[in-house]
Formats: sequence, structure tokens, C-alpha cells
Amino acid sequence: MLSHLFHVSLAVLFCVASVEACADEKLSEGHANGKTRTNVVLILIDDLGWNDLGCYGSKYYRTPNIDALAKGGVRFTDGYAACNVCSPTRAAILSGKYPARLLLTQWLPSGRWDATKYRMREARYLSNLPLEEITVAEAMREAGYRTAFMGKWHLGTETYYYPEHQGFDLNVAGRDYGAPGSYFYPFEGKWRIPTTGKVLEKKSPLNGKAGDYLVDRLAEEAEKFIVSSKDEPFFLMLSHYAVHSPLQGKPDKVKEYEKTPTKKQQGKPHYAAMVESVDDSVGRVMRTLQRLKLERNTLVIFTSDNGGFAKATDNSPLRANKGSNYEGGIRVPVLMQWPGHIEPGSICREPVISNDFYPTILEATGIEAKPFQHLDGMSLMPLLSGDGEFARDALYWHYPHYNQHPQSFPSGVIRDGDWKLIENFETGDLQLYNLAKDLGENQNVAQQNPRLTANLLAKLKRWRNSVNADPMLKNPQYQIKKKTPK
Repeated sequence: MLSHLFHVSLAVLFCVASVEACADEKLSEGHANGKTRTNVVLILIDDLGWNDLGCYGSKYYRTPNIDALAKGGVRFTDGYAACNVCSPTRAAILSGKYPARLLLTQWLPSGRWDATKYRMREARYLSNLPLEEITVAEAMREAGYRTAFMGKWHLGTETYYYPEHQGFDLNVAGRDYGAPGSYFYPFEGKWRIPTTGKVLEKKSPLNGKAGDYLVDRLAEEAEKFIVSSKDEPFFLMLSHYAVHSPLQGKPDKVKEYEKTPTKKQQGKPHYAAMVESVDDSVGRVMRTLQRLKLERNTLVIFTSDNGGFAKATDNSPLRANKGSNYEGGIRVPVLMQWPGHIEPGSICREPVISNDFYPTILEATGIEAKPFQHLDGMSLMPLLSGDGEFARDALYWHYPHYNQHPQSFPSGVIRDGDWKLIENFETGDLQLYNLAKDLGENQNVAQQNPRLTANLLAKLKRWRNSVNADPMLKNPQYQIKKKTPK
């Protein structure tokens, strides 16, 4: 009997060992025959406008490192953020879902609602990215990748909703707030909450020393992570707080931009200096990859979470800015580089969106797709490789909120081919633009195209129903301000 149990135990141990060996073999599959698994570096900039880079036409901002990224890979002309403000776009990147489906359609924690000022009640929205979502970081870690998040998080409060709870092994400076107290050490400051008047104390997101600049510190931490992960596959999400306000550039850089005559400045000198510092950080990351001979085995994605801030930069030729559903608020830079897989210097005019990064990363790294999770994203691999079909139906936006940015109003949007329809939730007004002919959205042609307008509106409404988008309702507390008689 004991002999029989001994042999059974040996058999079980052998099976367990075999299963573990198979798992290890699967995770290190690419290492055989000198091959290695593809690393991923996702660089997300805050409030960077579509036209704020040299490779997108700017003659003012100095961005040689980011321009080199475009030269070595692909530049998307029609890249879009999933929302015109930050938190929803970040949620879309991590989940592969539209913000409307996530019920996370407003920046967090917002705090600017006035019940007597607005005709419509804002739609409901969550105050964090639900832990039930399987983020791209969780998918990567599950497949044996080291994962790190650095910089702006803005998707929930501690202690339950920080990056370390959403699939990241390492969290550097990821906090609940959307902007640092200061870009200079100790990076602390205050913010007065509009609805209550209470003051939020913004503690330092990471350590440092006198004279340190936040953009540089994050780049330094990114370099450290890459060096420590050089012998294993890694996923790094470098999510800069810059170029969000407060507008604080390095003094020496600011002085250089101040030399440009005011009328020729595309943006504030402090903002320009911040853009250049972000570019410096990209250069540091790329040089580290090159030094470690990892560049050819790393997919680098560069983008922004929404359009440029109206008080910081000029988004021309696009209309409007951050917070608006016109192109200036949602069209953003999208660059990808992956030597040997993406044709250097290529340009793609296919509309793409934040939700697409998740399935793209999985396919690029050979990780099995999770279609139940990234419901609203499409892998961009056919566009990157030039092989295969990429047939998208349309792109959609749902912003049932008010904010204080210029040309902003609660609205829904559909982009179908070259056509873009905007539905004003408060007034019901419809705006139709042909972006191929009218990039600046100057000519509303809805009345001239009634059938097309009706079809696009119906399609937009069907999409809202399909994702259970929360609607705006009439606001019973709204008070019409009467003019005081003279």
C-alpha cells in the first residue's frame, strides 16, 4: 500500500513539474533560438495638442526626439483621444473600452457642477476605474511581463484604486490628482475645490532633491526600470503630468522661447519649455533602449490624452481645445515605432483612437486577445504591418457634462469616414462637417445634407444604446436668470 502511494506521489509530482515546465517554456517561448519577447513602452502626455510637435507641423516647439520617433516609425494623422478630458481617455487606454461603456465620462473628481446654472443634469459617472476591468497591464503581467506605471494616474483614490491594484508591479508618482502642486521639487502645492471652497493639499508624488524638475525625475525612474528589466520582457507606461498646468517651464528654456516675438509664439513660453522637457525625456528613454540594444525589440507608442489647453497653446488649424468635442479637443498626436515591423517614416491616415492600443499591444507581443475586455478597440497591426484588413465602422464620443473650457457643451459625436456629426445634448442642435474638406469645422452642412445627418444621428443613438451610455436629463433645479430692468 505504501509502495503504491509512493509511486502515485511520484507520478503527481512529475505531472506538476511537467505542467510548470510547460508554463515556463510558454512564457519564455521567444527566448529560444536567440529570439526575445517584444517589450512595450507607452508614453502618454497630458494636454499635448495635435499640432504641438515638429512632426505635426509646429515651427515653434522644439521636439527633435519625438520627431525622430515619427521618422523611425509611423505617424497617424487622424489619431483621437477617447474623450476631450483626461480621466476617461486614460480609462479607455487601460481597458480597451469606450468611456461611455465604462460609465467613466468625466475627469475625476470634477467638482464644478452647479445645480442652478445648467439646463440639464449631468449623466452619472464612476469615480474610479473599476477593479473588475482587466487592464492591459494585468494582461501583460499575466503573460510574464514586468509592469511599471510612472506619472499621472488620475483614475481613483488610494488605497484601493491606484496602479498597483490595476496590474502594475511598480507605481512611481501615480496619485489621485490630475496635476502636481508644482513641477519643481518638492512638487507640492494646493488646489481649491470649486464647489466647496475647501483646499486640497497636494503632497509630493515622489522623492527628489532641491532643483529637481518633475519631468526629469520621471524620465530618470523610467530609465532605471528599463535597465533593471533588460533581461526580461517589460511593459512601461510613462504617463507624464506635463504639459498640464501649472505652466512651469525650466527658466533657461523659458528664456529661449521668450526671444520669439509674441505674435509668432504658438503658445506660452512656459508651455513651450515644458513641451521641450517632455521631448528631452523621450530622448532619454530612447537612448536607454538603444544603449541596452533593446530598441529593435521594443514597441514604442506616443500619444496625448486630449487636445491642447486653450490658455497654453494655439491648436490651429483645428477648432477649439481641450474640453471641447471639436477637433482641437479630441484629435491628438499618435506615433509608433517598432524597428523591423513598422516602415520608418510612414504616414497613416486611418482614424484611430485610444481604445485601440490595448488589442494592438496584445497582438504585437503575441499575447492572446481578450475580446470580452477590449470590446471597443481594434488591433492596429494590419495598419502597422501593411498586411491584413482593417475595416472600422465608425468612431464615437459621449460627453454628457459641462466644463469651463471654451467652445465646450454636452454632446455626442460620431465620425464615419470623412463625416463628423455633433449632437448638442442641451439644445438638440446638429452640426455636420466634412473633415476632408473642412478640417477647421467652419462650415456646418447639416441642412444641406438632411438624409446623411439623420442617418448619422440614428447610428449615434444606436451606439449609445449598445454601450448603455448614461443620458442627460432635464434639470428641475435650473434657474433662468432674469435680466434686471433698467
